[in-house]
Amino acid sequence: MSAINLNVNGTPRSVEVDDMTVLLDALRDGTGVRSAREGCGVGACGACTVLVEGRSVSSCLANAKRYENCAITTADGLPADDVIVAAFVDSNAMQCGYCIPGFVLMTTELLAQNPHPTDEEITEHLEGNICRCGTYLEIRAAVHEAARRKSA
Repeated sequence: MSAINLNVNGTPRSVEVDDMTVLLDALRDGTGVRSAREGCGVGACGACTVLVEGRSVSSCLANAKRYENCAITTADGLPADDVIVAAFVDSNAMQCGYCIPGFVLMTTELLAQNPHPTDEEITEHLEGNICRCGTYLEIRAAVHEAARRKSA
């Protein structure tokens, strides 16, 4: 085991890891982050999504040591008045909520790259995220609403 420094939601944290520790475990066990969740364990569902330097990463696959001193954002670190979170809530884009932190972070990434995405662009960008409750129409509406609010 060795200590690495992770910058999580703007706060430097020292976390004990070994050579095989994945970023998801380092975040959950070492920093108390709860919004990044294990869904499938193979990077196919999006529940573990975090943003590293603004880019989405499947934290269940990522070796924690690779992200030492990088700026990591989780849904826990979003401001209470985050426009995207509010759009998801107002659009009823969740049932159980398990997948929503990953969708919110993917939407954050998408809107940073493309402030006015089409339905097809939204679908393509979010295709790696799975909602077992099937609220895809509401999620797409939330993305459009977030884009509208951010441009207003």
